[in-house]
Amino acid sequence: MFEYILRLFILVPMIGGLAWGSLWLWRKAQMGLPMQGGSVRAAQMIDVLPLGPGSKLAVVAFGGREVLIAVTRTQITLLAEDTRENAGA
Repeated sequence: MFEYILRLFILVPMIGGLAWGSLWLWRKAQMGLPMQGGSVRAAQMIDVLPLGPGSKLAVVAFGGREVLIAVTRTQITLLAEDTRENAGA
C-alpha cells in the first residue's frame, strides 16, 4: 500500500508537468513564434485591435512599410498603407 501511494505522489505531478509542458510547446508553435532565438521574420505584428467576435484590425510591418488590415473569419482586407521612411522604426 505504501508503495502505491509513493508511486502516486511521484507519477501524478510528473504527468501533470508533462501535460503542461506539451500544451506550452503546442501554444508556442501554434502562434508561429520562432523556436530559436536568432531568426528574423519578414513580417512583424505591430498592434491588434479586436472589434468583435471573429474580427479585428491589425497593423503589420512588412517590407519597410506598415499596413493596416482588417481580419475576419473569412477574409483579410488591406485598408491603408504607410510608406513613410520612418515606418516600422
